[in-house]
Amino acid sequence: MRKEMRKVWVLIAALALILTTACSSKTANTTASSNGDEPGNSANTAVSEDTLKVVLLIPGNLGDKSFLDSANRGLQLVKSYLNAETKVIEMGTDQTKWQPIFEDVSNQDWDLIISGNSTTTEIFHAVAAEHPDKKYIDFETEQEQVPENVYAMNYKVNDSSFLAGAVAALVTSSDLPGMNPDKKIGFLGGLDVPGINAFLVGYIEGAKYIDPEIKVITSYAGDFSDPAKGKELSLVQYNAGADVIFGAAGGTGLGIFDAAKEQKKYAVGVDSDQALLFKETDADKASLIVTSAMKNIDQSILRAVKGYKEGTLKFGVRETLGFVEGGTGIAENDIYNELLTDEMKNKIQEIKNKLSNNEIKVDDANIMETSEVEAIRNSVKP
Repeated sequence: MRKEMRKVWVLIAALALILTTACSSKTANTTASSNGDEPGNSANTAVSEDTLKVVLLIPGNLGDKSFLDSANRGLQLVKSYLNAETKVIEMGTDQTKWQPIFEDVSNQDWDLIISGNSTTTEIFHAVAAEHPDKKYIDFETEQEQVPENVYAMNYKVNDSSFLAGAVAALVTSSDLPGMNPDKKIGFLGGLDVPGINAFLVGYIEGAKYIDPEIKVITSYAGDFSDPAKGKELSLVQYNAGADVIFGAAGGTGLGIFDAAKEQKKYAVGVDSDQALLFKETDADKASLIVTSAMKNIDQSILRAVKGYKEGTLKFGVRETLGFVEGGTGIAENDIYNELLTDEMKNKIQEIKNKLSNNEIKVDDANIMETSEVEAIRNSVKP
């Protein structure tokens, strides 16, 4: 009887072993299939394991059609070209809410946390310093010293603004419809701060390079998200004789284009090729945006994240990107080519060549005393 029972138990154990082996084999096959470990798909596993998780924190809201939207396009490029997992968080304009958001995101599972804007620097860098295990990219800051886990960028906007000022001066001296006899152009800034005045100083110096006697009307809106205020101030400038207005005012600057259309005057965009943003929806408005002083924020974000993925991005430093480095430039689209004569375009090309060869040095308001900026502003005051 004992022998018979022993045989039964042996048979049961053998059957269990067979079933266990079969189940294990089935599970292994299922897992291999779901991971793509089939012939010709071996790379899928590596891509999945190495997929970057990148989040962009917008200090404000999208829709400004310039600075913030350009950063968002950069994240879209990161997703498209680097196959990254991405997310955009609009933090709004209430700055008291920014630090809690930075803290919350820093405690999440992101490989790279991206933000930027002179108003976020102090908070963003402080939070980064408290999370040394995380990596951050600051796509625009005036701060030279950055935490060891932050890669920061800033842009020689004075270079692109110099070109924009030269274009504006050529336009106001041209035979284009609506030009008045006075050589007068305008500038609208969001705030009277060094980061914005870097645009102003470059713009003035570029205009004076073309015409030393030119006049520049300057206004500050005190806001970066009020297009109605931008339009109101722009109308004042156009009515005072400005033929072209350049704005460095975020969403407020959109009001310049509304005023330009109403007055049949010209405008210069900022941060991205703003004429193209209106070309399909409002061709008349687009046709008056003669060029744009561009920060290539989208490309610089892609460049930085690509460098991180390749292991070449250096943290704890701030890199300055100007015309020579491809970080700035002006839009030379169909509208630009149609409005400017060959002679005018040749002049701009001459200036670009001189910038490339460091034959022209443009002052930077970020490293100037307030009194120096004031003196430059007053030198062209009508």
